Amino acid sequence: MSNTKNSLPFGASNYKMMLIGLAVILIGFAVMSMDKEEFGFGALGLTVGPIIVVIGFVVEFWAILRKPANS
Repeated sequence: MSNTKNSLPFGASNYKMMLIGLAVILIGFAVMSMDKEEFGFGALGLTVGPIIVVIGFVVEFWAILRKPANS
């Protein structure tokens, strides 16, 4: 048996950023659903909402790839 330290793969800041990214993704989907045009073909459904969702996914990837502060 090896005497390696059992540490979590992510730090607290990583988990906070993941929650922020998830919240941004949900906000983007909410913005897309607020579009009043038929089938979501307005500015909110085609432009603003998807941009917010992509920003949320970028935050998620950054939170996953970022090294924990304690290592």
